[in-house]
Order: sequence, then C-alpha cells, then structure tokens
Amino acid sequence: MNPPDPPSTLHFFVDEAGDPTLFDAKGRILVGQEGCSKTFILGKLDVEDPAALHAALAQLRADLLADPYFKRVPSMQAERGKTARAFHAKDDVPEVRREVFRVLMRFDLRFYGVVRHKAALLDYVRQRNDREAGYRYRGDELYDTLVEELFRRYHPLTDRLEICFATRGNKSRTHAFRSAIEKAETRFESQYGIRRSAAVAIVASTPPQKAGLQAVDYFLWALQRHYERGESRYIELVWDKVVEIEDLDHIEGRRKGVLYNKRRPLIVGQEVSE
Repeated sequence: MNPPDPPSTLHFFVDEAGDPTLFDAKGRILVGQEGCSKTFILGKLDVEDPAALHAALAQLRADLLADPYFKRVPSMQAERGKTARAFHAKDDVPEVRREVFRVLMRFDLRFYGVVRHKAALLDYVRQRNDREAGYRYRGDELYDTLVEELFRRYHPLTDRLEICFATRGNKSRTHAFRSAIEKAETRFESQYGIRRSAAVAIVASTPPQKAGLQAVDYFLWALQRHYERGESRYIELVWDKVVEIEDLDHIEGRRKGVLYNKRRPLIVGQEVSE
C-alpha cells in the first residue's frame, strides 16, 4: 500500500498599497489632493516555497550590499533601515528593483489583487451619510472589507492555509483579520458547497522577517504604478504571475466591477500566456 500523500499547504502573503484615508483629522476631504493616493489596493501572493524565496532574496540583498556600485546609495545604508534591512519597492533604487524582479520571476508565485478607487468610495460614504446620520467612515472598515473580498474568490483547495499579513502601523488587528477571513471562507462554502481548507493559520509579521511580504510588496507596487501614474511596464513584466485583479469601481457598460485575468488582461495589447 502506498503511503498517503502529505497534507497540502498554501502560503499566502498579504499587504496593501496606498492608504484608506479619505479625510484629514478635521474631516476635510483629502481625495484628489496632492499626496493622497487615488486608489487603495490589497493583494495576496501565493508562494510555493517561502523558505527558498527568503533565502534567494537574502542572498541578493547581501550581494547588492557588497557591490561597490551601491556603497553610497542612501537606502542601502544600514542606519537608514531600508534596503539594507529588507526590499521595499518604493525605497529601492531602480537598479535594485530590476534585480528583485529578476529573482521573483524565477519562483512559483501567483498574485491576486483587489482595487478600490477613492473617488467612488467617497461618493459611497457621502450617500451613506445622507441615509445614516451616525455613520462615520473608518479606514479599518475598508481594509477589512477588501480582505473579505480578496479571499472570498476562488483559490486552489488545500488541507491547510497559512496566511501572513503585514502589520499596519503599531496596531495589532489579527482578530479583525481572522474575522474577515472566516467570513470569506463561509461565503465560499455557501456558494460552492465545499470548504477550501480544513485548517487556517494566520500570523502578522514584517518584511524583514518574511520575504513573502517583500515579494507581495513588489507586485502591489507594480499594480499601483499602473493605477496612480499610468505606468504599466511593471505590471506587464510580472503579468505571467498574476491570477486576477478585481477592480471594484471600474464601470463598463452598465456593470460596475471588472475582473482582469489571463483571458482579459489589464493592459490593452498585453501579452497573454496560455
């Protein structure tokens, strides 16, 4: 008799791009002003071998730090706590980004993203304020809603699901994150009549501790550049690793919400791999 197959495990790393802020401390609208992102994006990255990815990015960082070419780059200085500590696309210089993307493209990765446009979100908040005098928008509300949306959609079935999400500031929101995941699992089970995994483990961590968080940051940065600046070459570069992007506010015809995937690329003319 053949031994049973070992339990299967999916490793997801979750982070965000942009911020959920709509108003300043005095309630004034920030949307549309300089310094306020146009979108808020949440993404998850399925990493087949987190340990191997961690080792590869650690080796790359050591190699780059030892390269005289980068010795005077501010973000590479240990005291700055940036690239010298972990890769972060916003802080890394272009030459470093290119090398990180080269490493990421060698690995078995699958990216999923969900996008909200702040202008549309602001309209929703105004309409709800008109209906409910006591309603007050909170950024955590948006984050939790997008976590549920991100995980309610299909992903491969597995015995165990391990989810690592990036801590947000100094707040520990593991309980709220777990609640959103449980809602997503319940919605999936109700819709398809099957539970995707017997066990779900959720932890909060930081990019220096988990290279998977460095990797998902790069995918999110690439997607954010497309939405914020119309600069699409980065998301095109990694498109082979993208499973789907759900744009909740884009309107086509009379339908609100568009799903981009291999059959329907995000960029017109983007190559589609079969």
